Formats: sequence, C-alpha cells, structure tokens
Amino acid sequence: MMQEEHTKNHGEVPCYLYAGQRVALLTRHGKERAIAPVLEPELGCRIEHVSDYDTDLLGTFTREIPREGTQIGAARRKARLGMELARVPVGLASEGSFGPDPMTGMIPWNVEYIVWIDDSLGIEIVGFAQGMARFGHALAKDWKEAETFARQSGFPEHHMVVRPEGEQDLRICKGISSWEELEEMFQKALDLSANDRVFLEVDLRAHANPTRMEKIRLAAGDLLKKLQSRCPSCQTPGFSVVERIEGLPCGDCGSPTQEYRADIYFCPKCAHRSVQERDGRQYSDPQFCNYCNP
Repeated sequence: MMQEEHTKNHGEVPCYLYAGQRVALLTRHGKERAIAPVLEPELGCRIEHVSDYDTDLLGTFTREIPREGTQIGAARRKARLGMELARVPVGLASEGSFGPDPMTGMIPWNVEYIVWIDDSLGIEIVGFAQGMARFGHALAKDWKEAETFARQSGFPEHHMVVRPEGEQDLRICKGISSWEELEEMFQKALDLSANDRVFLEVDLRAHANPTRMEKIRLAAGDLLKKLQSRCPSCQTPGFSVVERIEGLPCGDCGSPTQEYRADIYFCPKCAHRSVQERDGRQYSDPQFCNYCNP
C-alpha cells in the first residue's frame, strides 16, 4: 500500500547524477536542437543524437503510415530503439499530436510528450507541454489561393506539404521551404490533378515547424524540472505531480469549489506519495463556486 503524507519540501537531484552520461535521443527531425540545450547544461549529461532508424516508420503526420498505439507509447518505442542502437541504459524521445484545443475546440492545438527512460534506476519520467499550433490545410484551385493559405500559415518559416487532388493522394512533396519551390511544386501537382485542385498543408515535422519545436523545448523544460525533483524517501529523480485535488474554499461562503487546493506527488521508483498544499491563495473567487454562482 502506498505511503501518504503531507509535505512542503522535496529535494533536487544533484547535477552529478547524470554528469558525463550518454543519453540516446532518436530523431531524424532535428529535435536535438530543442532538447539538448535544455538538459545538458543542468544535468551534465551528453545527449547523443541517434539517426540510424527512420522514425517515420512509426507513423507520419501526412497519414501514409498511421501511428499505432498511444502518443506516449510511440515516444517510449522511440526511446527504446535509440537506447538499443546507442547501447546505453538511458534514452529519451518525443512525440507530438495535433487537434483542436481542449477548451473551445476552435483553436489549432499541439500536445508534446517527452519520455525519459533510465534502466539503471528502473524509472520512466514524462515531460509535457501544450499550446497553440500552426497547422491547417487547403484545397486550392489556383496559385492565388495557394499563396494566401501559405501566408496565413506562417510560410516559409513553417514549411509546406503539397499533393494533387486531395489529402489521401500518395504523390507527396514535403518540406517545401521557399516561395519559388512552393510555386513550382504547386504547378506540378496541378498538372497531375484530375480534379484541378491541389491539397496543401502545413508540414508538422519538428524541423519544419518552429512553433512545434518551441513546444518540444518547453516539454524538455518540464522533464528537467521532474528530473531535478528527488523522492524524499529513496532519493530517486522524478518525484512529481500525478494528480491534483479540488476543493479550494469559496471566499464568500466557504464551500469547496472546483479550483485546486493541493497537488499529489508520486515517486516512479518506490511509490512514495505525498500531498502538498498549494501556496498562494487560501480562497477561491466566488465566480467558481457552485453555491454562490450556480
């Protein structure tokens, strides 16, 4: 049975824990540029870029190869492959997803996970970030429509993907990064199109999408914070929040609200558990109270 206690403090991992250690990162899309500068200076490790495996075989954003399983599961598979190829006991990898935002369903949204696996300690730690994204598509009948969509999508900083006819056409040109190339590929696709339309979409691969690359950097920061948090019981890294407790009392009537009042921390190694009351406000705004504002 898990131990539970109330606590206000937990330790931080000394930098020497991973000092000089090789950490495998499997990617073919430049993610090391976002991840290594965040982790290496603070942990003292060496992020070893592994590119001997085509990660597109695990799924593509352009849908010709569907991703199997969950987003975290895909990141875990990449991390394991990188560890095997580099022959090291520690590895990490990231995986992204795109869709509508969880609140309104109207804003393009990007969710990024980074999985860190340490077989020496027998732990897995997950970093997370999310936010507005640059993605979308258009079915253009002429260059003017294509150009308008590209400008609205942040091109050429955010690269383009072009294919004839529709989104399922397998005649794909990815990574288009200049106006000259985009116009040329658009015209070639239009010449091949039986319906006189060209399908354009934003390239969602990390090296082709700086907005996504920033989310990966933020996910690496979240991972670092968790790696620097030690379990007070066994000193293992990764002592982090796994659940939040609602019930911050209303400032007017004192009834519990849906706002969070505490965080539950959990150790991935020994299952030590602790509840930490949140600092700051002692009471919730009455607007969040179901009694005062039903």
